[in-house]
Amino acid sequence: MHDLRTFRPLVKEATKWRRYLHQHPELDYDLHSTAAYLEGTLRSFGVNHVETGLAETGLVALIEGNHRGGPTIGLRAEMDAVRIEERSKKPWSSKMPGRMHACGHDGHMAMLLGAAKFLAEAPNFGGTVALIFQPAEENALGGKRMVQEGIMDRFGISRVFAMDNSPGLDVGRFAICDGPFMAALDEFDIVIKGQGGHAASPHRNIDPIVLAGQIIVGLQPLVSRSTNPLESLVVSITKMHAGESYNVIPETASLSGTVRTLKHELRDLAETQIPAVARGIANGYGAEIEFEYRRIDPIMVNSPEETNLAISAARNLVGPICVDDQFAPVMGSEDFAFMLEARPGAMIFIGNGSTASLHNPTYDFNDEALPYGIGYWANLVNTVLPAPL
Repeated sequence: MHDLRTFRPLVKEATKWRRYLHQHPELDYDLHSTAAYLEGTLRSFGVNHVETGLAETGLVALIEGNHRGGPTIGLRAEMDAVRIEERSKKPWSSKMPGRMHACGHDGHMAMLLGAAKFLAEAPNFGGTVALIFQPAEENALGGKRMVQEGIMDRFGISRVFAMDNSPGLDVGRFAICDGPFMAALDEFDIVIKGQGGHAASPHRNIDPIVLAGQIIVGLQPLVSRSTNPLESLVVSITKMHAGESYNVIPETASLSGTVRTLKHELRDLAETQIPAVARGIANGYGAEIEFEYRRIDPIMVNSPEETNLAISAARNLVGPICVDDQFAPVMGSEDFAFMLEARPGAMIFIGNGSTASLHNPTYDFNDEALPYGIGYWANLVNTVLPAPL
């Protein structure tokens, strides 16, 4: 195992990669320049087995250890940015209007590149490392698509790992737990069909706006009264639209929102009870509803053995006190969940310090975290793929 001093020499280069990627963000699957930059950088390390065009612009690079015959493990980093105008005022701010790396994917790529350079120069491990650079994590389920395209079987990946940065967690600290670690994400749309007319004669109409308000309030007891308070269910109405004029009660109103859960039973409950509540309120006043429910990301579940391997790798880098192995699950979602459905593995959080939150226009990945992330990846490889004695 290696301590932090081993990885300090990589920080200057990793910072250069990170800031270049931050200045040139791309979206969803349209990541051609990012993919070319990653491929060129990997090949400059002597990593020659690089396969591109996976899920359109994703890539997988393979590094074989000196001791062959062992298994292949996957290490995943995301490539895409988000549709936010940056306001960080950093010298390396985004050069692309309306888009920025506001979730730290630039840092995730740079840390995996740093690990690739280290492992390519010192491949003292028993097996193969598959570096997975994934497109479209933010909005388009790139992780699901890579799994559907068969990367696990194609590259013989037996275990898969990921790392995400956590603003508010001190730099040099890691956090993880086994079992459910991030929530499932579902989306729903409700269209309330009333009866429109003049705003001066509400008694002659069926006002869908009033019913929309009652439905919003009516959904709250699903969380506060229909769910065990020790379990996690989050129902959020995030969009509402109705009407165009001051003096017209519209025919329809629409509501949209999300559901986040850590248990399959609660996911099923939400899918059945949200339309039941909405329909009951609407029907009581002579209105109707249309309802659509979409399951987006599954629950992200860290498997116990792989979680313990991740904990061991982090503790060997920073010591036991700096690794929280009982971190509470979070209600955000991650399409890495699809990879964990396909293979056992684990995601760990790495501290980003007291920065702005993710998806904030002033957010920036903390370059001080780079050696910790590089060191974690390198130690994880040595932990999961130890060289024969």
